[in-house]
Amino acid sequence: MLGFQVTTLGQFIIERQSEIPGVKGEFSRLLRDIGIAAKIISREVNKAGLAEILGEAGMENVQGEDVKKLDVIANQLMIDCLSRGGECCAVASEEEEDIILISTPQANEAKYVVMMDPLDGSSNIDVNVSIGTIFSIFERVTPVGTPATKEDFMQAGNKCLASGYMIYGSSTMLVYTTGKGVNGFTLDPSIGEFCLSHPNIRIPKMGKIYSVNEGNKADFPEGLNTYIQWCQEIDKETNRPYSSRYIGSMVADLHRNLLKGGIFVYPQTTKKPDGKLRLLYECNPMAFIVEQAGGRATNGYGKRILDIEPTELHQRTPIIIGSEDMVKQLEQLM
Repeated sequence: MLGFQVTTLGQFIIERQSEIPGVKGEFSRLLRDIGIAAKIISREVNKAGLAEILGEAGMENVQGEDVKKLDVIANQLMIDCLSRGGECCAVASEEEEDIILISTPQANEAKYVVMMDPLDGSSNIDVNVSIGTIFSIFERVTPVGTPATKEDFMQAGNKCLASGYMIYGSSTMLVYTTGKGVNGFTLDPSIGEFCLSHPNIRIPKMGKIYSVNEGNKADFPEGLNTYIQWCQEIDKETNRPYSSRYIGSMVADLHRNLLKGGIFVYPQTTKKPDGKLRLLYECNPMAFIVEQAGGRATNGYGKRILDIEPTELHQRTPIIIGSEDMVKQLEQLM
């Protein structure tokens, strides 16, 4: 009988715990809590049509966007799982106007805060296209034992201890980094465990995919339009034209580009001079992952995403992220 070795997410987290200086068991438990939340959200996503939880929830979030029913469910599930674990003292969510303090007795002594986009790409929910969850973990800067404040969340991405995303597609995957490389885990429904499936992910330095919403082309900076035109030209020496792939879910677009090589762009436009994506909930976590995989993430003008000092919970920023050589090439045009 042939045997095979399976490494579960829980085993992997414990084995790698010693790689992060000063981190103890509560940090590992926090990562496992997020893994549990991912399983529950995956279950809700998979049965959404049957359970009639697709569509609008009849409200707007703090961004002024229509909230989908699954957004509400995913947001509450993440908060519940983080609250029960006791390793997190406060949460900031794209769906909430202010930070959420966790008031359990265990959380009073917790030293970590979590920032999250509970359901990225929610405009795709109703049409059964891949969506995801994005998270990042920081050590609080205010004294342990006191209520967390907004100050704990106003940290540059370069202070991040861990970040990751879950993608709910043909399979459910959890991809994360603690600053020692990027690893991906696929949920095996038969045993209810995330199993290591993509160890040590590295993004190619060059790719053949560009991901940008070309419907906004009239509002793009001139340099970006020049780059798009260059991508579409035929040139055998540089293997052009490149393929245009845009899903409308940052998690789905970046997951593909992370594995295959490519560039994802959400620039400043005449209508949105600060860009659209949120620094704390989307750009910082994904920039940390992509950099750890050997890629690059900037605002398009040489400013590293992870070095931007946040001033607001829902701050936005332009972003160019993906294969290093592709990002650098576009930056030169910008």
